[in-house]
Amino acid sequence: MKVNLRHNPSFTVARCVLAGGEQMRAESGAMLAHSAGVNFDAKIEGGLVAGLKRSVLGGESMFQTTFTAPPQGGWVDVAANLPGDAITIDLEPGQDRFLLTKGCWLANSSGVTIDTKWGGARNLFGGEGGFLVEARGNGVLVASCFGALDVIDLEAGEQVVIDTGHVVAYAPTISYQIRRAVRGRSIQSMKTGEGFVFDFTGPGRVLAQSRNPSGLVSYIAANMPGSRA
Repeated sequence: MKVNLRHNPSFTVARCVLAGGEQMRAESGAMLAHSAGVNFDAKIEGGLVAGLKRSVLGGESMFQTTFTAPPQGGWVDVAANLPGDAITIDLEPGQDRFLLTKGCWLANSSGVTIDTKWGGARNLFGGEGGFLVEARGNGVLVASCFGALDVIDLEAGEQVVIDTGHVVAYAPTISYQIRRAVRGRSIQSMKTGEGFVFDFTGPGRVLAQSRNPSGLVSYIAANMPGSRA
């Protein structure tokens, strides 16, 4: 599968080009268009338990849509629900895993599997949930974000601090801890509006988004008719 990104960075559409008979999988509802002859069906990949884990714990759809190209090949356009950018991540031997936060997985080639991984109790206190989406295998992964995408490559021992709501994904070689934005001071952290942040330490790649989906939810709720905000 080859991926061409267009309309980026604000409203990115990923065109996944498939060889004859090749398959790909995408988040349920992500398909924008496809070439003639492409067949697709939705099913619970990995069985009911795996589907429930992805849905309830990982924040993704229980169902995944599998697309199959006709003998002459074809393409599938996929796009995320929120406006923003997308990135392709190559998984290969020696670098066959990547961890994503909920809602950021968009599509992948047939050699990649999507599962839910326990990210540790510390994630629970960041407001992002304790579970992560784990992509594993050999192939291409397409991840989406809300707003513009920042790619941060950390050297061994190099650190960066990112608000929990702006984290998209990171390599498994990255180590991290979660803490209050103002160390040891809950009230001051709340006053800053930041709450919790991640301390990431390299080596490895971290992907961040310029907009916070939780901030959008709060904005909409505050401006709904009848809101007391």
